[in-house]
Amino acid sequence: MGELVTGEAVALELRPARLPSRALAVLLDLVVAVVVYMAVTIALVASTASLDVAAQTALSIAAFVLVLVGGPIAVETLSHGRSLGKVACGLRVVRDDGGPVRFRHSLVRGLIGVVEILMTFGVVACIASLVSARGRRLGDVFAGTLVVRERVPATSGGFMPPPPPWLAGRFSGLDLSAVPDELWLAVRQYLARMGQLDVHVGRAMAERLAADVAARTGAPVPQEVPPPAYLAAVLQERQARESRRAFGDPRGGGGSAPLGPAAASPLSPASPTAASQQGTPPTAPPQNGQAEQPRDVRQERRPGTGFVPPA
Repeated sequence: MGELVTGEAVALELRPARLPSRALAVLLDLVVAVVVYMAVTIALVASTASLDVAAQTALSIAAFVLVLVGGPIAVETLSHGRSLGKVACGLRVVRDDGGPVRFRHSLVRGLIGVVEILMTFGVVACIASLVSARGRRLGDVFAGTLVVRERVPATSGGFMPPPPPWLAGRFSGLDLSAVPDELWLAVRQYLARMGQLDVHVGRAMAERLAADVAARTGAPVPQEVPPPAYLAAVLQERQARESRRAFGDPRGGGGSAPLGPAAASPLSPASPTAASQQGTPPTAPPQNGQAEQPRDVRQERRPGTGFVPPA
């Protein structure tokens, strides 16, 4: 998918960092790495004076690789894309879909950075950043990452609406591996800014994104599920899978819990938009040990059967 632009000319994309701020961040990281490398070298020279020349050369090469190559990779992986220079400049390395980077992304960026930054004194990286539309160097292109700005003016469209509770775990069996990162990025940005869009423009964009996601997963969008709720539920399922893959699932459950209360979600079935798109009246949640019944929803008087449906 290309860049999505709404009817109000709002581009749904991240804010790429500019070349001067990226160069300053890299310079700060290099200064810190060089200082650490010099300290390690002095310590090695003092402790290995009795060794032969070959052993000293091998230790020097190992120190260079560990400090100037392995150090930035480890720092970027552990800090989720925020090295010391990037923290000072307000930058962060993220994936193309806006998610946090992993070890493989940092490894590719670090190995290619040895050639385009250290060996060429940053000339290749500067040329690649100037040519790229989003200011990416070769390491970012091969790793599928992007350096973005974190210090941006606060807006009211940063709230990510959670899916309604009745969709929790419904799409746990979908195959999301074929959905590209660019499409996930578009879904995230649409959900964060859906409150700022015109009703007709937002509905058309939600239907387009839902159709694209359904085409990649191989399963159609259910008729009773509105497109915005479908996108929020599928995105939450992907985030839940990544969380279980990274940190494990202590509960061992396959479904994902809602991200917030149903009353705060604009995609909840109690909202007028979702109810009108579904064409069915909202249903009240269970009473025994479950969420509190909203006051604006009329309770249905039914004879007790002794059966409590699951949450």
